[in-house]
Amino acid sequence: MLKKFLLLSPVIIISGAMTACSGNKPQKTTSVNKTQKPVAVSPAKSIIPVVYEKRKYNKPATRRTYSQIPRSSFANKLSNAAIGRLSSRVRYDGSYLKIGYPWGDVPANIGVCTDVVIRSYRKLGIDLQSEVHRDMSAAFNTYPNPRKWGLSKPDKNIDHRRVYNLRNFFARKGAALPITRNPTDYRPGDLVTWNVGPALPHIGVVVNKRSRTDPKRFMIVHNIAQGPQIEDVLFRFPITGHYRYTAAHAKKSPQTLYASKARKRAPRDMSRVDAMNYGLLQAASSKLGKSTRASKIRAINSEYNKSKNKNVTVAKKKPVKSIQLATLNDAVAREILSK
Repeated sequence: MLKKFLLLSPVIIISGAMTACSGNKPQKTTSVNKTQKPVAVSPAKSIIPVVYEKRKYNKPATRRTYSQIPRSSFANKLSNAAIGRLSSRVRYDGSYLKIGYPWGDVPANIGVCTDVVIRSYRKLGIDLQSEVHRDMSAAFNTYPNPRKWGLSKPDKNIDHRRVYNLRNFFARKGAALPITRNPTDYRPGDLVTWNVGPALPHIGVVVNKRSRTDPKRFMIVHNIAQGPQIEDVLFRFPITGHYRYTAAHAKKSPQTLYASKARKRAPRDMSRVDAMNYGLLQAASSKLGKSTRASKIRAINSEYNKSKNKNVTVAKKKPVKSIQLATLNDAVAREILSK
């Protein structure tokens, strides 16, 4: 027996040392009856439970809202007029054509970049043809026509359709704005000019449609050899001018600008020519005095007939406001209005 104990003593010593290094006391075995519920063993004191950090839920950043242009403003109306040009089929053609004056226009199926601007302003009652012509007649030498095209006097047919003339006109009217690289400086209703090529100027209208690439940047309606179209081209070409020409610069009243009042309908018994000139005749007759109104119309008619050798027919049925309205052309009616 003594020999066996001596042989097993190293094994007993090593096992005791292992239990001492682990730091766990040997657990007592307990008998559990089948009827009793198992007792939950509490975790050891050395185990520290993990406490997760409670973080607040941050809502995603909302999309930045930009100041909207009032719908009743001049800028918004000009923007809508430019967008309305997108429905027109226009072939790019900048050839020289003789047109009427004022409110003269080339055929509706042709046009260039300046025609988009001119036709958009005409929707708001502003005729850039007459505006540019009057300013050029007063200060012709300030425009680039003499040195660029060799002209000696204004030309009503083409002056307003040239980008260089429009740039000079807007600057003279005090509508020029700084040229920047900040997209928020360019608002709907503004006009922007570029240099597409070394000697190819271009112009377009800023409209109230934002770019998908940069919501801060507005789109441009222009005609660059493919008819009126809307594109994100604000900073695609070098900018040469930034303008904001409004009704205040043109000195137009809101009634004539927005045409809020419906036109008076011409009497049914009047001829077709009378009906076409009814608005001009009404304005001319209202300006003339009641006593001398009819006599002045007759005098102007006789002078016009002598110079142009044209017959004038007088409407005899149902005279309007006790006045016999004659079939006057636009030139005669405007002559009355100018006096």
